[in-house]
Amino acid sequence: MKLVRYGKVGSEKPGLIDKEGQLRDLSDHVADIDGSMLSPSSLSKLQDLDESSLPKVDGTRRLGACVGSVGKLMCIGLNYSDHAKESNLPIPEHPILFMKATSAIVGPNDTVSIPKDSKKSDWEVELGVVIGKACKYVSEADALDYVAGYCVCNDVSERHFQTELTGQWTKGKSCDTFGPLGPWLVTKDEIPNPQGLNMWLDVNGSRMQTGNTSTMIFTVAQIISHLSQMMTLHPGDVISTGTPPGVGMGMKPPIYLKKGDVMSLSIDGLGTQMQDVDEDS
Repeated sequence: MKLVRYGKVGSEKPGLIDKEGQLRDLSDHVADIDGSMLSPSSLSKLQDLDESSLPKVDGTRRLGACVGSVGKLMCIGLNYSDHAKESNLPIPEHPILFMKATSAIVGPNDTVSIPKDSKKSDWEVELGVVIGKACKYVSEADALDYVAGYCVCNDVSERHFQTELTGQWTKGKSCDTFGPLGPWLVTKDEIPNPQGLNMWLDVNGSRMQTGNTSTMIFTVAQIISHLSQMMTLHPGDVISTGTPPGVGMGMKPPIYLKKGDVMSLSIDGLGTQMQDVDEDS
Protein backbone atom coordinates (compact mmCIF):
# COMPACT_ATOMS: atom_id res chain seq x y z
CA MET A 1 0.00 0.00 0.00
CA LYS A 2 0.91 3.62 -0.53
CA LEU A 3 -0.47 5.51 2.46
CA VAL A 4 -0.76 9.30 2.45
CA ARG A 5 -1.91 12.23 4.52
CA TYR A 6 -3.57 14.96 2.50
CA GLY A 7 -5.13 18.38 3.10
CA LYS A 8 -4.25 21.67 4.73
CA VAL A 9 -1.43 21.93 7.26
CA GLY A 10 -2.64 20.65 10.60
CA SER A 11 -5.84 19.21 9.16
CA GLU A 12 -4.51 16.31 7.09
CA LYS A 13 -6.75 13.34 6.39
CA PRO A 14 -5.64 9.72 5.91
CA GLY A 15 -5.69 8.24 2.45
CA LEU A 16 -4.09 5.79 0.07
CA ILE A 17 -3.01 5.77 -3.55
CA ASP A 18 -4.74 2.96 -5.41
CA LYS A 19 -3.27 0.83 -8.19
CA GLU A 20 -4.38 3.38 -10.82
CA GLY A 21 -2.74 6.25 -8.96
CA GLN A 22 -6.05 7.60 -7.64
CA LEU A 23 -6.14 9.18 -4.18
CA ARG A 24 -8.73 7.47 -1.96
CA ASP A 25 -9.96 8.58 1.46
CA LEU A 26 -9.44 6.35 4.52
CA SER A 27 -11.22 8.52 7.09
CA ASP A 28 -13.93 5.92 7.70
CA HIS A 29 -11.31 3.37 8.72
CA VAL A 30 -8.47 5.21 10.52
CA ALA A 31 -8.12 8.61 12.16
CA ASP A 32 -4.64 9.30 10.81
CA ILE A 33 -1.58 7.64 9.34
CA ASP A 34 0.45 7.49 12.54
CA GLY A 35 1.86 5.10 15.09
CA SER A 36 -1.59 4.11 16.33
CA MET A 37 -2.38 2.24 13.08
CA LEU A 38 0.98 0.98 11.85
CA SER A 39 1.00 -2.41 13.56
CA PRO A 40 1.01 -5.49 11.32
CA SER A 41 -2.58 -6.32 12.29
CA SER A 42 -3.85 -2.80 11.56
CA LEU A 43 -2.10 -2.65 8.20
CA SER A 44 -3.45 -6.10 7.34
CA LYS A 45 -7.01 -4.84 7.89
CA LEU A 46 -6.37 -1.94 5.50
CA GLN A 47 -4.87 -4.27 2.92
CA ASP A 48 -8.06 -6.35 3.04
CA LEU A 49 -10.20 -3.35 2.04
CA ASP A 50 -11.64 -3.13 -1.46
CA GLU A 51 -9.81 -0.06 -2.77
CA SER A 52 -12.55 0.63 -5.31
CA SER A 53 -15.08 1.04 -2.49
CA LEU A 54 -13.13 3.89 -0.87
CA PRO A 55 -14.22 7.45 -1.71
CA LYS A 56 -12.22 9.07 -4.49
CA VAL A 57 -10.52 12.37 -3.72
CA ASP A 58 -10.57 14.42 -6.90
CA GLY A 59 -8.50 17.46 -7.79
CA THR A 60 -5.06 18.48 -6.70
CA ARG A 61 -4.57 18.16 -2.95
CA ARG A 62 -1.60 19.11 -0.81
CA LEU A 63 0.19 16.06 0.59
CA GLY A 64 1.33 16.32 4.18
CA ALA A 65 4.18 14.38 5.76
CA CYS A 66 3.35 10.71 5.21
CA VAL A 67 3.52 9.96 8.96
CA GLY A 68 1.72 12.01 11.57
CA SER A 69 2.59 12.59 15.23
CA VAL A 70 6.17 11.35 14.81
CA GLY A 71 7.65 10.65 18.22
CA LYS A 72 11.32 10.47 17.20
CA LEU A 73 12.98 11.52 13.96
CA MET A 74 16.36 9.81 14.12
CA CYS A 75 19.08 10.30 11.53
CA ILE A 76 22.18 8.29 10.69
CA GLY A 77 25.22 10.32 9.68
CA LEU A 78 27.97 9.36 7.24
CA ASN A 79 26.30 6.08 6.28
CA TYR A 80 27.62 6.00 2.70
CA SER A 81 31.38 5.62 2.31
CA ASP A 82 31.59 8.07 -0.61
CA HIS A 83 29.70 10.70 1.36
CA ALA A 84 32.05 10.29 4.32
CA LYS A 85 34.95 10.75 1.90
CA GLU A 86 33.53 13.94 0.35
CA SER A 87 32.96 15.25 3.90
CA ASN A 88 36.63 14.54 4.76
CA LEU A 89 35.55 12.36 7.67
CA PRO A 90 36.56 8.78 8.59
CA ILE A 91 34.31 5.78 8.00
CA PRO A 92 32.39 5.29 11.27
CA GLU A 93 32.78 2.07 13.27
CA HIS A 94 29.17 2.23 14.47
CA PRO A 95 26.09 4.07 13.20
CA ILE A 96 26.33 7.78 13.98
CA LEU A 97 23.03 8.95 15.46
CA PHE A 98 21.69 12.46 15.70
CA MET A 99 18.15 13.64 16.29
CA LYS A 100 16.21 16.00 14.07
CA ALA A 101 13.48 18.03 15.78
CA THR A 102 10.03 16.81 14.79
CA SER A 103 9.04 20.46 14.30
CA ALA A 104 11.18 20.35 11.13
CA ILE A 105 8.80 17.86 9.50
CA VAL A 106 6.77 19.12 6.53
CA GLY A 107 5.06 17.68 3.48
CA PRO A 108 7.02 16.35 0.51
CA ASN A 109 6.24 19.34 -1.71
CA ASP A 110 6.06 22.10 0.88
CA THR A 111 8.39 25.09 0.60
CA VAL A 112 11.78 24.74 2.30
CA SER A 113 12.70 27.99 4.06
CA ILE A 114 16.34 28.97 4.50
CA PRO A 115 16.72 30.34 8.05
CA LYS A 116 17.99 33.82 8.79
CA ASP A 117 21.81 34.13 8.73
CA SER A 118 22.12 30.87 6.81
CA LYS A 119 24.95 30.72 4.29
CA LYS A 120 25.31 26.95 3.87
CA SER A 121 21.90 25.27 3.55
CA ASP A 122 22.30 21.90 1.83
CA TRP A 123 20.31 18.92 0.51
CA GLU A 124 20.38 15.19 1.35
CA VAL A 125 18.14 12.52 -0.22
CA GLU A 126 17.67 9.66 2.24
CA LEU A 127 15.70 6.45 2.73
CA GLY A 128 13.28 6.81 5.62
CA VAL A 129 12.30 3.79 7.72
CA VAL A 130 9.02 3.90 9.65
CA ILE A 131 8.70 1.69 12.73
CA GLY A 132 5.48 -0.33 13.04
CA LYS A 133 5.69 -1.93 16.48
CA ALA A 134 7.63 -1.39 19.70
CA CYS A 135 11.19 -2.51 19.21
CA LYS A 136 13.85 -3.11 21.88
CA TYR A 137 16.89 -5.41 22.01
CA VAL A 138 16.16 -6.93 18.61
CA SER A 139 18.64 -8.87 16.51
CA GLU A 140 19.64 -7.95 12.98
CA ALA A 141 17.90 -11.11 11.79
CA ASP A 142 14.57 -9.95 13.23
CA ALA A 143 14.93 -6.18 12.79
CA LEU A 144 12.94 -5.80 9.56
CA ASP A 145 9.94 -7.46 11.25
CA TYR A 146 9.49 -4.19 13.13
CA VAL A 147 9.28 -2.01 10.01
CA ALA A 148 5.90 -0.71 8.85
CA GLY A 149 7.23 0.80 5.66
CA TYR A 150 9.55 3.22 3.90
CA CYS A 151 9.50 6.76 2.56
CA VAL A 152 11.65 9.44 0.97
CA CYS A 153 13.31 11.94 3.33
CA ASN A 154 15.13 15.15 2.47
CA ASP A 155 17.50 15.73 5.39
CA VAL A 156 17.98 19.43 4.66
CA SER A 157 20.98 20.70 6.61
CA GLU A 158 22.56 24.06 7.46
CA ARG A 159 26.27 23.23 7.45
CA HIS A 160 27.47 26.32 9.36
CA PHE A 161 24.97 25.65 12.14
CA GLN A 162 25.81 21.93 12.01
CA THR A 163 29.61 21.96 12.09
CA GLU A 164 30.89 25.44 12.86
CA LEU A 165 28.78 26.38 15.88
CA THR A 166 29.60 24.89 19.27
CA GLY A 167 27.30 21.98 20.04
CA GLN A 168 25.67 19.10 18.21
CA TRP A 169 24.71 18.41 14.58
CA THR A 170 21.06 18.79 15.64
CA LYS A 171 21.43 22.58 15.41
CA GLY A 172 21.93 22.46 11.66
CA LYS A 173 19.37 19.72 11.06
CA SER A 174 16.31 20.98 12.93
CA CYS A 175 15.47 24.28 11.27
CA ASP A 176 11.80 24.70 10.40
CA THR A 177 10.86 22.92 7.13
CA PHE A 178 14.14 20.93 7.07
CA GLY A 179 12.38 17.53 7.24
CA PRO A 180 10.17 16.81 4.20
CA LEU A 181 8.71 13.27 4.43
CA GLY A 182 6.79 11.47 1.68
CA PRO A 183 5.00 11.66 -0.69
CA TRP A 184 3.70 8.38 0.69
CA LEU A 185 4.49 5.69 3.20
CA VAL A 186 5.02 2.48 1.23
CA THR A 187 4.35 -0.64 3.28
CA LYS A 188 7.25 -3.04 3.51
CA ASP A 189 5.58 -5.77 1.45
CA GLU A 190 6.16 -3.55 -1.61
CA ILE A 191 9.87 -3.11 -0.76
CA PRO A 192 11.18 -6.64 -0.10
CA ASN A 193 14.83 -5.50 -0.16
CA PRO A 194 15.55 -2.02 1.20
CA GLN A 195 19.24 -2.48 0.27
CA GLY A 196 18.75 -2.29 -3.49
CA LEU A 197 17.01 1.04 -4.13
CA ASN A 198 18.25 3.68 -6.56
CA MET A 199 18.01 7.26 -5.36
CA TRP A 200 18.67 10.71 -6.83
CA LEU A 201 18.35 14.42 -6.15
CA ASP A 202 18.32 17.35 -8.59
CA VAL A 203 18.68 21.08 -7.94
CA ASN A 204 17.19 23.27 -10.66
CA GLY A 205 17.09 20.28 -12.98
CA SER A 206 20.78 19.40 -12.56
CA ARG A 207 21.61 16.01 -11.08
CA MET A 208 23.51 16.40 -7.82
CA GLN A 209 23.11 13.06 -6.05
CA THR A 210 22.96 9.57 -7.50
CA GLY A 211 23.20 6.53 -5.27
CA ASN A 212 21.87 3.15 -4.25
CA THR A 213 21.06 1.86 -0.79
CA SER A 214 23.27 -1.17 -1.51
CA THR A 215 26.27 1.03 -0.68
CA MET A 216 25.17 1.84 2.85
CA ILE A 217 27.87 1.18 5.43
CA PHE A 218 25.22 -0.01 7.91
CA THR A 219 22.10 -1.72 6.55
CA VAL A 220 18.57 -0.90 7.67
CA ALA A 221 18.54 -4.07 9.78
CA GLN A 222 21.87 -3.21 11.40
CA ILE A 223 20.70 0.32 12.19
CA ILE A 224 17.43 -0.82 13.79
CA SER A 225 19.17 -3.49 15.84
CA HIS A 226 21.86 -1.07 16.99
CA LEU A 227 19.42 1.66 18.04
CA SER A 228 17.15 -0.82 19.80
CA GLN A 229 19.96 -1.78 22.18
CA MET A 230 19.88 1.77 23.56
CA MET A 231 16.25 2.88 23.39
CA THR A 232 12.81 1.60 22.56
CA LEU A 233 11.74 2.42 19.03
CA HIS A 234 8.02 3.15 19.01
CA PRO A 235 5.39 2.84 16.27
CA GLY A 236 5.52 5.93 14.08
CA ASP A 237 9.17 6.69 14.83
CA VAL A 238 11.15 7.49 11.69
CA ILE A 239 14.81 6.71 10.94
CA SER A 240 16.49 8.62 8.12
CA THR A 241 19.32 6.33 7.09
CA GLY A 242 21.96 8.57 5.53
CA THR A 243 22.75 10.13 2.17
CA PRO A 244 24.91 9.19 -0.83
CA PRO A 245 27.56 11.55 -2.24
CA GLY A 246 26.73 14.72 -4.10
CA VAL A 247 25.76 17.14 -1.35
CA GLY A 248 26.52 20.82 -1.85
CA MET A 249 29.15 20.83 0.89
CA GLY A 250 31.18 18.28 -1.11
CA MET A 251 31.26 20.28 -4.35
CA LYS A 252 34.44 22.07 -5.37
CA PRO A 253 33.73 24.89 -4.73
CA PRO A 254 30.77 24.18 -2.43
CA ILE A 255 27.27 25.00 -3.70
CA TYR A 256 24.46 25.86 -1.30
CA LEU A 257 20.74 26.47 -1.59
CA LYS A 258 19.40 29.95 -2.32
CA LYS A 259 16.02 31.55 -2.72
CA GLY A 260 14.39 30.46 -5.97
CA ASP A 261 16.06 27.05 -6.17
CA VAL A 262 13.96 23.94 -6.74
CA MET A 263 14.89 20.54 -5.31
CA SER A 264 13.46 17.30 -6.69
CA LEU A 265 14.35 13.89 -5.29
CA SER A 266 13.21 10.29 -5.51
CA ILE A 267 13.87 6.70 -4.43
CA ASP A 268 12.76 3.61 -6.37
CA GLY A 269 9.17 2.71 -5.54
CA LEU A 270 8.78 5.49 -2.97
CA GLY A 271 7.71 8.42 -5.11
CA THR A 272 9.14 11.88 -5.77
CA GLN A 273 9.38 15.06 -3.74
CA MET A 274 9.73 18.62 -5.09
CA GLN A 275 10.41 21.68 -2.96
CA ASP A 276 10.73 25.36 -3.81
CA VAL A 277 13.35 27.14 -1.72
CA ASP A 278 12.54 30.46 -0.06
CA GLU A 279 13.99 32.56 2.74
CA ASP A 280 12.50 32.52 6.23
CA SER A 281 10.78 35.79 7.08
